[in-house]
Amino acid sequence: MTRPTPETLAHSARRARTTAEPATDAEHARVAATPAVPGVRTPAPAQVSGAGSLVRSLEALGVEVVFGIPGGAILPAYDPLYDSTVRHILVRHEQGAGHAATGYAQATGRVGVCIATSGPGATNLVTPIADAYMDSVPMVAITGQVARPSIGTDAFQEADIQGITLPITKHNFLVQNAEEIPRVLAEAFHLAGTGRPGPVLVDIPKDVLQASTTFSWPPALDLPGYRPTLHPHGKQIREAARLLTAARRPVLYVGGGVLKAGATEGLRRLAELTGIPVVTTLMALGAFPDSHPQHLGMPGMHGTVAAVYGLQKADLIVALGARFDDRVTGQLDSFAPDATVVHADIDPAEIGKNRHADVPIVGDARHVIDELIAAVTAEQSAGRRADTADWWTQLDDLRKRYPLGYEEPADGTLSPQYVIKRLGEIVGPDAIYVAGVGQHQMWASQFISYEKPHTWLNSGGLGTMGYAVPAAMGAKVGKPDTVVWAVDGDGCFQMTNQELATCALEGIPVKIAVINNGNLGMVRQWQTLFYNERYSNTELGTHKHRIPDFVKLAEALGCVGLRCENEADVDKTIEAAMAINDAPVVIDFVVGKDAMVWPMVAAGTSNDEIMFARGVRPAFDEDDI
Repeated sequence: MTRPTPETLAHSARRARTTAEPATDAEHARVAATPAVPGVRTPAPAQVSGAGSLVRSLEALGVEVVFGIPGGAILPAYDPLYDSTVRHILVRHEQGAGHAATGYAQATGRVGVCIATSGPGATNLVTPIADAYMDSVPMVAITGQVARPSIGTDAFQEADIQGITLPITKHNFLVQNAEEIPRVLAEAFHLAGTGRPGPVLVDIPKDVLQASTTFSWPPALDLPGYRPTLHPHGKQIREAARLLTAARRPVLYVGGGVLKAGATEGLRRLAELTGIPVVTTLMALGAFPDSHPQHLGMPGMHGTVAAVYGLQKADLIVALGARFDDRVTGQLDSFAPDATVVHADIDPAEIGKNRHADVPIVGDARHVIDELIAAVTAEQSAGRRADTADWWTQLDDLRKRYPLGYEEPADGTLSPQYVIKRLGEIVGPDAIYVAGVGQHQMWASQFISYEKPHTWLNSGGLGTMGYAVPAAMGAKVGKPDTVVWAVDGDGCFQMTNQELATCALEGIPVKIAVINNGNLGMVRQWQTLFYNERYSNTELGTHKHRIPDFVKLAEALGCVGLRCENEADVDKTIEAAMAINDAPVVIDFVVGKDAMVWPMVAAGTSNDEIMFARGVRPAFDEDDI
């Protein structure tokens, strides 16, 4: 194998389209190699091993913590790490390391780092790498590789992790010699954290880690094909502003890119300046306060009726850092048929990928929004202002008639929606909430109010079960003074709960609310609705046999275990968990198995077919929309 040429840094059209603008804008270059300071003499190169160069590079890049597990091929790196200022957290599974790095990155905005050895160690990172790729999370995965002479021989614990991860990384490197290590690390961090963020893999053969080399910093970056466009074109901005001030049924469709760009304050100013409705996707919750009167809620498969129909019947959609994914659009050819689309994204490959953009805008969301504010202000100063009074009358009526809610279980069991709603009310908006994937994820998105950015973490694009516990661990490491709750399901929890042992030993007091309905709940819901209640292989045994007993399991993993089975005990159980700050806490909330997530747009159907409850479609007057 040879080191990729600079041209291959743009191997993914989705990630690295070349433009004329250099990627040295201050806020996007914060993770690049530290430039030389004029007048300050650079220290003479130090003689070190390749492993020593790796660790020194991490220190120079300001890395605070890495999550990983040692093994044969990566073992040379663990010797200098022993004396390093970089904190290493020994996880129980490499998947946990990857998700912890993701949670750290999502909570802090910094690049998360995970480390694994070759072969199965590296392949265990594939799921969290793919997860980070789908959700545009800045992460650097460092893997050991067999020695260079053994590459391609099917050596013990050899896997072509560079080839395996090529489709799910923003870029990846196979280091060919020890002298490359500082430059490759600096480039990896720069690529991961600038433009559209994403995961970057650095694979280092064992003999390269063992080789003698010199370490000097800073290295010169060699990325001639990588120039993300940060500032949008003025003509498109002016056209978007013209449309915004002329539309009768406009909607701001906000995606996770707004959070990645740190553009939430600007978003609020734009929304209040224009007075138009805002919807925030699953990945953007917290980008715009849930309590704001202009917020319609989350669109999509389990979004609010007002948000789904607001997009569906809009005459103008301004998409900011969103990608028109299938969970938002439903059946694509029936989505928002009368809408003109303004699509702004830092990744040009997203624009027009799923829905034609009438006004395509390539740029960083913060710059796009700031320039839209200026252009809309100019339009309004010239007397042009959108008349949305009738639109708001219709949307407010929908919000009043179809609010989010739930029915109490007929059999007297504990309602999962009630548990999650009370959790949000008691814990409050300053905490970080991390969800697994499934019904509990949707209820957490619906019944907890997100008022601030970066307080909601979840696996959106890949939908990874097992994400919550390690991601909560990473978030708590990154934000040690913030309360971190994982809302998990009994299925998800059993995939990665071993990381609670890591939390207990490392002093990471996360809190876990297990919504235990005894089943793979979302799969059961689909079996109820679409498979004639034939419940094939969805019962987990956590109700009928109490296998495992989550309280005993929590205690065995060094945590405090609590259980709640009725509504009267919900508040005091949550408050008891909140009072414990010196150990991880797990609450086994034993809830009913038949609760469902509503509203719902069935997969592959039109948003026009949204169901408000089982068999119940919202009833609209002819003049409603």
